Amino acid sequence: MNLQLINNTNLAISSFNIQQIDDTLIQSWTEYVDVKKNSATTYKRAIKQFSIYLSKFQIRYPKREDIISFRDSLTAKGLKATTVQNYLIAVKLFFQWTEQMGIYPDIARHVKAPKVSRNHKKDYFTSTQSKDLLDFIDTSTLKGKRDYAIIFLMITCGLRTEEVINANVEDIYLHGDNTILYILGKARSEKADYVKITGPVESAIRDYLNKRNEYAPTDPLFVSTSNNNRNGRLTTRTIRDIAKSVYKKIGLADNRHSAHSLRHTAITLALLAGNDITEVKQFARHQNIDTTMIYNHALEFEKNHCSEDVTNMVFQNNSDS
Repeated sequence: MNLQLINNTNLAISSFNIQQIDDTLIQSWTEYVDVKKNSATTYKRAIKQFSIYLSKFQIRYPKREDIISFRDSLTAKGLKATTVQNYLIAVKLFFQWTEQMGIYPDIARHVKAPKVSRNHKKDYFTSTQSKDLLDFIDTSTLKGKRDYAIIFLMITCGLRTEEVINANVEDIYLHGDNTILYILGKARSEKADYVKITGPVESAIRDYLNKRNEYAPTDPLFVSTSNNNRNGRLTTRTIRDIAKSVYKKIGLADNRHSAHSLRHTAITLALLAGNDITEVKQFARHQNIDTTMIYNHALEFEKNHCSEDVTNMVFQNNSDS
C-alpha cells in the first residue's frame, strides 16, 4: 500500500480503515514479526478478536481509547490476566508494524497491559504424592508404560509439555557417564538443551520402547495410541489428559493441578532437597534466576510459621488467665 503515515494518532487515515484488516494483511504482519507457529496463531487470533470488537461498535478509525476499551472488555469477560496481556501484546505489535509500513498510526503506544501475578497458580506434588502418582499407573499395557514414562520423566527432569511432545527416539544419548535427553527448549530453534535422565527413568522409557517394538530414530519418543492418530506425535491436549487421569486416581483432579504441576514439582523438590539456587536455575533451564526465585519465595512462605506461633500464644495466654 502506497499510503502516507499521519503521525498525529488522533487523526484517521482516510484511505485506510480497520475493516481492511484481512487475512493477507495479518499474514504479512506475522511474517514480519518472525515468531514461532504457536505465537503466530495466538497473534492472529488476537487481531481477529480486535477486528470483531471494532466491527461490533462500528469503529472504522480506532484511537488509543478504543485499544483501552478493548483491553477492558477482555478483562470484563473474565479472561485471565495473562490472556489479556498476550492479546494486548499482539495489538501493540500490530500497530507498531502498521506505523512502520505507513499504513496506520501506532495508536497502541503506551497502553498498559494488566498486571500479572508472578505467584504460581498451580500446586506442586509432595514427594509422597509423586510416588503415589507413579504407583497408581497400570504398566501392564503399552499406554500404561508410555504414561508412566512420561510422568516419571516430567516429574524428575522438569520437562515442559512441549519438550515432551517434540522429543524423538534419537534424542536419548549417552554423554560421558550420564544418559541425557536432548530437548527443544523454550524459545529455541534447535535441540541444544538437554536434561540428565536417571537410571529408573531411562529404564521406564526403554521398557516402553521395547513394548512399542517398531520405531525409527527420527520417530517421536512418545506416540499416540488412539485410533485417530495412532503412532503420531502427541498433542498438548493428550499430555493434559494423561496427567489429569493419573491425578484423579489419587484424588487430586482439581484446578490447582495441571500438566505443568509436574515441572513445578521437579523444581520445587529440587529446592527442598537443599540444592543451591543457581543449580536449580540450570536444572530448570530458566534464563533468569528471578524466575527460579519465585519458587524459592513460595517455599519460604510455606515455611513461615508466624500465624501458628501467634495462634499458640493467644491460646496460651487465655489458658494462663
